[in-house]
Amino acid sequence: MQNILVTGGAGFIGSNFVHLMLGKYDNIKLVVYDKLTYAGNLDNLLPVAKHPGYRFHQGDICDAAEVDLVMQRYNIDTIVNFAAETHVDRSLMEPGGFIQTDVYGTYVLLEAAKKYQIERYHQISTDEVYGEVMAGHSVEMDNLKPRSPYSAAKAGGDLMVLAYHTSFNLPVTITRGSNNIGPYQYPEKVVPLFITNAIDNKPLPLYGDGLQMRDYQYVQDHCEGIDVVLRRGQPGEIYNLGTGVETTNIVMANAILRLLGKPQSLLQPITDRPGHDRRYAIDCSKVKALGWESRHNFEQAIADTVKWYVDNEWWWRKIKDGSRYQEYYERQYAGREVDQAVAS
Repeated sequence: MQNILVTGGAGFIGSNFVHLMLGKYDNIKLVVYDKLTYAGNLDNLLPVAKHPGYRFHQGDICDAAEVDLVMQRYNIDTIVNFAAETHVDRSLMEPGGFIQTDVYGTYVLLEAAKKYQIERYHQISTDEVYGEVMAGHSVEMDNLKPRSPYSAAKAGGDLMVLAYHTSFNLPVTITRGSNNIGPYQYPEKVVPLFITNAIDNKPLPLYGDGLQMRDYQYVQDHCEGIDVVLRRGQPGEIYNLGTGVETTNIVMANAILRLLGKPQSLLQPITDRPGHDRRYAIDCSKVKALGWESRHNFEQAIADTVKWYVDNEWWWRKIKDGSRYQEYYERQYAGREVDQAVAS
């Protein structure tokens, strides 16, 4: 695996993966292929912009001709697919784009992988494909029960990947990660949204009672896990990646306020989103058997994340000040305030 195509590599998790791989290995070349939608940002790749192993190519994974060009030009032997529409709230507004990118785009990449007989195709997926898990922990072979257009599209992509393994013996692996936090996460997602709003003394829009449970893992840990699966995982297999520990959203919000020295009065309950999954929880014993384990607990992960956003206002300020972000924020949260106290 020397010439790796990292699709969606200018996004949050993808760019952190690029940083990790170029910092860890001397003998690889990474080609970042990204459409540069609202969440794709070349600022995310500034730390590696002059690295001799880095190349950037702008393009859409749904464009088969452009994907084919990149495969040939850079002699690609490995694909790691981060490219996806990822925000549940946006999927409720505009589901079509999620189906196009997360399902059809995956198909285009699989066709290219098959054509060029690459060494490994790796799909980045999500624990949300398992749906709401009210008891126990999801294991890799559980039935998929997605409950939003986003998670349904990701499940469709996963099934296509597995079908290409069975039908064409394509060497594929899949990782299903829990909620990532850390540097370069677009501030529509809950953790950077809450951090940046709190810095500006703006309300933190908390869905419902805030008791939804999530496994928040630090993005670098996730990327290290992807690397382990890429190199040690068995073709045709799925691996869950997370800390295995859940935290309620209200605990997460209060941790942010405490770290920033902000009052709890900034918490603003809003009406819950449709079909909001109450709990995700994954069993990560399968990937641990490969030698990987999350290195950050929740307290360390949230503290490091808060510090990054405090130290890198240059990065997020221009995003949040832009008209596109402000229009989305108004559309998403205006008029949803709930007049009730939120318990700490």
